[in-house]
Amino acid sequence: MTPLTAAHADDEDPSAPPGSVTTSPPPEVDANSPGLKLADGATLASARVLDIKSVVEDLGGEERREDTNEDVTFALQAEVLFPKDSSKLNPEGRGRIRAIADEIKAQNATNVRVFGFTDNLGSYAHGLTLSKRRAEVVHAQLAANLGDMDVTFVVRGYSEDYPIADNTSEQGRRKNRRVEVTFPKEG
Repeated sequence: MTPLTAAHADDEDPSAPPGSVTTSPPPEVDANSPGLKLADGATLASARVLDIKSVVEDLGGEERREDTNEDVTFALQAEVLFPKDSSKLNPEGRGRIRAIADEIKAQNATNVRVFGFTDNLGSYAHGLTLSKRRAEVVHAQLAANLGDMDVTFVVRGYSEDYPIADNTSEQGRRKNRRVEVTFPKEG
């Protein structure tokens, strides 16, 4: 059995899950550069960073992959990984987590965030416990698949906070019941 890599949480209480806000500074642009062609009297607007995000979701919405300039995020619906109201991983979930571990290896990622989320049914406290347990189970499975790779994990449960869909329909609640795995792209 492979020993688990230590998981820890930041001391901060973020207003948004860590890694969901871009902090890249805009590039420096020389407005007087001879290669920059501006019409007479025109001025250059201030530079901005535009993040490019690619989102691919399977037809059933069970798995979503988001690629940005800096990170890769996999979101797996809880029903793909666990039975209802459970944190016991099912066989299909193990295969999906193995594929994510392969991508972590391919990107040589050394920092991985594993966040669990629930819908708004049931109590907030129950959702917090369940989302944290599910994130811990996915963390353990990732660590086992990564073997001796030196990876630092941040593992958290967020209950119903940060929904990605409307909780008024079962389809929306299904999307909100998820575990997200995020790691930086190889730079």
